[in-house]
Amino acid sequence: MLTYITWDVSPEIFSIGPLQVRWYGLMFALGFMIGFWLVRKMFLKEGAPEAWLDYVFYFLIGGTILGARLGHVLFYQWDYYSSHPGEIIRIWEGGLASHGGVIGVVTALWLFSYFVSKKSFFWISDKVAAPIALVGAMIRFGNLMNSEIVGIPSDKPWAFKFVNAARASLAEVPRHPVQIYESLSYLFTFAVLLWLYWQKDMWKKPGFLTGLWFVMIFGFRFVWEYFKSDQGGFGQALTTGQWLSIPCVLLGLGMMAYGMSRKEMSEIKA
Repeated sequence: MLTYITWDVSPEIFSIGPLQVRWYGLMFALGFMIGFWLVRKMFLKEGAPEAWLDYVFYFLIGGTILGARLGHVLFYQWDYYSSHPGEIIRIWEGGLASHGGVIGVVTALWLFSYFVSKKSFFWISDKVAAPIALVGAMIRFGNLMNSEIVGIPSDKPWAFKFVNAARASLAEVPRHPVQIYESLSYLFTFAVLLWLYWQKDMWKKPGFLTGLWFVMIFGFRFVWEYFKSDQGGFGQALTTGQWLSIPCVLLGLGMMAYGMSRKEMSEIKA
């Protein structure tokens, strides 16, 4: 007998008049709040000025949202949004691409390094690597609550039937809950990076933690793409997500090699 989980959860937590509070937005905000607290602890450990924290937060929020949204629009649904430009700003309905988000985050961290800290890019990127993995995990949970980015059909007992999927064809049969797969893998990445930072002092090898983030996040992303329904884009032999993940993994391996070749960095007292 075929068994599966019927998933008919509302993406909305509650509403007050026209104001809607949705799981996706809550998870996004909560991830950034926890991440801010973690980065603050790292700043205190290394003796960095706490005044920089607000700048990091604002740069990251802006870079993540702009990059991820534009990435989704350009890489996955340009045909639609080019005809409905007014809907590009409706990020509360979902539609953020991780590859675009990375471009936005890298740009934001470079701007922070150049204009605020006057230190190397890796000085800050190694600190935010683990928190950003956590944000990614929570965003994928938000995707689950939105019944979006669903998997291919599955007869596994843990398959989900996404009753509220955007397209009726996606709601007809049980599917892999690939959002859960990704979320758990990003949580694992978060745990590994945090452990390496606090227990192994790998922050003293500038670039290593950033590189490992790229390798793990996009390595997992490459694998989970095999379980996803078609998300659109330009992929054929491989999906769009897989094509975009390959250079990210290679870049990460280069960063790890660079970090391991560097002399250990000492704590910087401001």
